[in-house]
Amino acid sequence: MEKEINFRLATRNDLEQIVAMLADDVLGSKRERYGLPLPTSYIKAFKAISADPNNELVVADDGNEVIGVLQITFTPYLTHQGGWRATIEGVRTSASSRGKGVGTKLINYAIQRAEERGCHLVQLTTDKQRPDAIRFYEKLGFQATHEGMKLKLK
Repeated sequence: MEKEINFRLATRNDLEQIVAMLADDVLGSKRERYGLPLPTSYIKAFKAISADPNNELVVADDGNEVIGVLQITFTPYLTHQGGWRATIEGVRTSASSRGKGVGTKLINYAIQRAEERGCHLVQLTTDKQRPDAIRFYEKLGFQATHEGMKLKLK
């Protein structure tokens, strides 16, 4: 029998599991610093996200542990007649949950939240080095309609 998955805003008590998931892949292991105690930068970022009404750090919880995470940022734009967008970032599922539909349910929850907030668009980026993630998002209906660009400052 499949466990029920609940979606909720992350709490400070979830932070260690969240950072562990962010660090648990080839790219994340190069940029994250998972160790206990957690670096204070994660705690500061968590507090800022939690205090911002236009940010939601959402976890998927199976009743025993956090098995997925993503961040949704709601942004007003002047384009599209002053419409709001939802940007999904930092999507991860625990290693034990991969391939079991948790990621799909998590993204669908984020889309539902965007609809509830009146957004006209949901956007996300994924690293070009993640072909499986690209296929996953395309399967859910996302399309690569723009070329994303970044400028790293530090």
